[in-house]
Parts: sequence; C-alpha cells; structure tokens
Amino acid sequence: MALPESSYERLRAADCADEIAYVQACLRLYFAGRTASAGDVSTPNLSDAVVADIARLNKVAIFVLKALSRAPAGDRPAELFRWLDTYRRRTVSMNAACLMDSMAIHQALRDRRIDFVFLKGPFQQHLLYDDHFMKPSGDVDILVSPAGFSRARDALRSIGYEVAGKSRSVWWVRFLGEQHMVRGNGLSTVDLHYRLQQPGSPSPRDADGFLRRKRLVEITGTEVPFTSVADTLMLSCISVAKALFNREPCAGYVCDIRASANRLDEADQQRVLDAAVSQGLDDTLLLGLRAADVLLGGTGTLLSERAKPILSRIGNEDLLNMVIAPWLSSLRWPQRRTVLWELCGRAPVRYLAEAGWAASADISRRIFERPASP
Repeated sequence: MALPESSYERLRAADCADEIAYVQACLRLYFAGRTASAGDVSTPNLSDAVVADIARLNKVAIFVLKALSRAPAGDRPAELFRWLDTYRRRTVSMNAACLMDSMAIHQALRDRRIDFVFLKGPFQQHLLYDDHFMKPSGDVDILVSPAGFSRARDALRSIGYEVAGKSRSVWWVRFLGEQHMVRGNGLSTVDLHYRLQQPGSPSPRDADGFLRRKRLVEITGTEVPFTSVADTLMLSCISVAKALFNREPCAGYVCDIRASANRLDEADQQRVLDAAVSQGLDDTLLLGLRAADVLLGGTGTLLSERAKPILSRIGNEDLLNMVIAPWLSSLRWPQRRTVLWELCGRAPVRYLAEAGWAASADISRRIFERPASP
C-alpha cells in the first residue's frame, strides 16, 4: 500500500519531532560510513507516512533507504522501506531520462560553441556519492554567461525546447536571471541560468568565474563541463540560503555541502574560504557549513570552526528545524532583512545594494507575476 502524499497543513498539525529526529539519525548514519551501527535508527512507534513526507520533501529519501539497508531486516519499518524502494526506482527512471536529455543539450551547445556548465543534477550526485540516482532530478540546470544567454536559448530551441510561459516575464529574466524551457509537453525541462542567486540573498560578484573554473567529467564516454569542486560546495550553500529565504526544506542541499566539504583537505578549505571572500559569499558559505554541522554533526575542520559564529542568534534547534521542517508553527524565524544583513557581512553598502535589488525584484514580481483575473 502506498504511503499518502503529504501536505504542509498535515505536517503542521502533526507532532513530528520524533520523525524529524529519525530522519536526522538516518542521515548521520549514512555519512558515518558502512561500519557504523544502525542501532540509532530502530525507534519504534513512528508514523511511516510522516517520515516519508519529511524525507521526500527534503530529497533525502534515498539517503534514508541506504542507511536503513544496513539494519537487520526485522528492524526496518516494512511499509516505509517498501515505499523508499519504490521511490528509488522512480528516481532511477527520472534521472536516467535527465542524463539522456543532458547529453542532447551538451551536443547542441557544443555544436554552437557556447560556453556553459552543468549545475547540480545526476552529474553532481555521481561526483559526490558515486551514484547518479541519490536525488530525483526532473530538470537539467545549465549556466551560461549573460552574453551567451540568448544564443543558448536559440540552441535549445533548435532541438525542440521552448520557453515556458511563466518564465517570459521581466521578473524571471531580469531578476532571477533564468528561464525554464520545456519540450514534449513539459516532459523534459531545462533551467537556463545566467545568474546564481535570487534577490534577497547575496549574489556572487563574478558568476562568470563558475564557467572559467569548470572541470570536465566523463559520462558514457563523453566529457561534459561541470562546476569545480569548490564551486559545487559554494552552489550548495547558495541553494541553502535561497531555501531558507523561501522557507523551504533543504536537507538534501545540506547533505551535498557535507559530501563536498568531506573531499577537501585543510589547504583546500582555506582556498575555498578565500574564494568565497572574493565573491562576497563567505558568510553564505559558512551558513551552509553550520547547517551541515547542526544536521549531521560537527567535524572539527577549519571550515566547521569558522562556521560556528555565523547567525549565532539562531539557535541550533531552530536552525535544524529551518533546514528539515520549516513548516513547524513553533519556529522562530528571523526577519529576512536580518539574515541578509548578516550574510552581507554587516557591510552597509553591500547590504543596501542587495536590499535595493530585492525590493526592486519584489515590485517587479507583484507587477508581472500577478495571477490572471478569472
């Protein structure tokens, strides 16, 4: 029997502290490695449906599946385990299609000599977890330079993609710096970016640097461009800041932060921090790293130690719930402008510039994103 689909309303009404702790324990078990004991994830009397909701909304269901796979069969919640296994099979199917779409997109852009880089998706999952199928990826995300944006859009049109109606607006193109393109009645979707953060959180000073620093990764015998190790970590931290701004669950991004950071030695960590400072994103980086320590346990590394003071007015319990269960009515959310002030390093000029950009974006969204009259 399939577990029910979730709604935030149902989760708000549920007392789900035990289920949140259970998902967190599974994630910590996953990152502890294969030799860790699964005893901490055998808590009885949980709602399988709520655990499934939390795992699915955070895109960590397969992490939970892999953690539970280490437990004796008799200790696994049977219905939840069956649901997780079905989720895994659907993810494999979805990501396999995403990989095929990515290769066609790569060919189209390469033929026109357009500089681009793939973001996130199955490529990243393989690089971080040696598995293309850790999280469902329904879209192909690519970054181009502002100068190459229209050319890339034309190249995608040449293989059947068209701009989705809602992303034609000024708010999408000018303020988000992206457009959705779809093919085949929306069965294949591309998110074409030339910016890397929404208004309301600090943006990179040099987005083109992500193109310059790209690396080549091999897929089915073809080398495709992907973000560097350091930029992969930085983009995951950007995604966490964006999710917190929008009050969306983001434990999956936090797992990517930990997996990325685990691949860095101390010299690499210092270089990542220096690069983040040059981009004006050092506090965004440290917020993501602090979120990883709160969710998954501290690591005592250089970056982990530097992350401890960031947004210290937000307690660890609140930050944990902001990451994994933002629907909780008990949460004490800080004002967005307070978070922006902190992420701008409390620098007045930077803060005013980012706040002004966010205000302009909000006005544009109210004008151009209003629902049509009935």
